[in-house]
Amino acid sequence: MKVLRLQQRYLPFDRPVRVSVLLIALLVAGMLLSLCRGSVHLTLDEVWQALWHQGSVQHQTIVWELRLPRILAAVLVGAALGMSGGLLQGMLRNSLADPFILGISAGAGLVAILCITLAILPLYLPLGAWLGAMLTAALVYTLSYRSGNISVERLILAGIAISSLFGSIQTLLLLWSDESRLQSALNWLVGSLNGRGWSVVQVAAPYVLLGILAGCALARPLNLLGLGDEVATSLGVSLLRTRLLIGLVASLLAGCAVSIAGLVGFIGLIVPHGVRLLVGNDYRWLLPLSAIGGATVLLLADLLARLGAIEFPVGAVTSLMGSPVFIWLLYQRQSANDRR
Repeated sequence: MKVLRLQQRYLPFDRPVRVSVLLIALLVAGMLLSLCRGSVHLTLDEVWQALWHQGSVQHQTIVWELRLPRILAAVLVGAALGMSGGLLQGMLRNSLADPFILGISAGAGLVAILCITLAILPLYLPLGAWLGAMLTAALVYTLSYRSGNISVERLILAGIAISSLFGSIQTLLLLWSDESRLQSALNWLVGSLNGRGWSVVQVAAPYVLLGILAGCALARPLNLLGLGDEVATSLGVSLLRTRLLIGLVASLLAGCAVSIAGLVGFIGLIVPHGVRLLVGNDYRWLLPLSAIGGATVLLLADLLARLGAIEFPVGAVTSLMGSPVFIWLLYQRQSANDRR
């Protein structure tokens, strides 16, 4: 009966296809617009010539050395956060779950602040942030493990506790740090894509692509988890192994995103929920479209962040965009509960 109920929530095949085409078109349009717009405006013809190493040398430098790697970094970060959010919302069976609910952001932020306050070479900052995210996720999973299984409730509570602890330590480190390093630390904590070059893209891209492919492969177990633990177990799903794999992939993706851009919020929360409203709960569609949607939203947010005379951190823009949507989602959720 539950299987039939889940199938009834799937939408016809043509609607997810239309949504996919729309999101891909928006992503391509956003990339072209980002290549054209900035402190120096370029026409599409000038961008096309620069991409083929023709025309003005200045335009080629702007496109190849400044804008193109930043655009690809935004696509990687947005796709990683969108996919990670979709995975965790499916595992926790909560559409308001976030990639940072496991304390990933707090662990990455703590290591990053340590690197900045101790004046460790900036080269090691992304690696340190990624290791901090993965180690924190491992700690949260260890705390939630009990009686041969991973409790969803304990997982959430452990993530909240670790986030609170690490956040307090971050505050103390910021208070003790020099003023010259304080601004750098705050910029990283709020999230930014400024200055991201080809080296960052080349290092992070293989891991993000691997995580996205692994996440798509987990679509079937996530669909079965949506039926409930008992039904999923009867259909051959190992709850412990499946939740470990989902958590590992989600942490890998979120850790990679944090190591590139710092703490960018709301992408992993809002995008999967929005995609769910468009294509339903079938994770065979929801996960890849969450990755595409996350890349599109972050790319457009970064474009807005650098259109003005002063460039804003992209994390501040996503927070300004995401907070009203999050409040609306909470209101809609409460209204639905009241109607029941």
